[in-house]
Amino acid sequence: MASQQKGEEDQPSTSHPAAGFGAMVVERYRKIREHAETYPYVWASYIVVYGGFGLWTTYRWRKLRKTEDRVRALQERLRKLVETEEGASSTKSVEKAPSSSEKTTK
Repeated sequence: MASQQKGEEDQPSTSHPAAGFGAMVVERYRKIREHAETYPYVWASYIVVYGGFGLWTTYRWRKLRKTEDRVRALQERLRKLVETEEGASSTKSVEKAPSSSEKTTK
């Protein structure tokens, strides 16, 4: 046990609170870089899997947006068509409806 404690005291601690945020980021980057250089196939598989997932998500998102745009355009066309038909039917009903003077003469 004494030899373990002595060995731990000789090794510098990597988590100094006074080291600062920048030093912590640099140390984390160094560890990631060493791991990537040691295990390149693992990192390549991460890139393939998560990159493929990202591409698929992007594809589906864009397809959804295009579908929504088409639906909005069709709704706007339908709204205009209904307004046009309502306007035409209201003018016809006004022309067809007899006035009060016509009703009394009959």
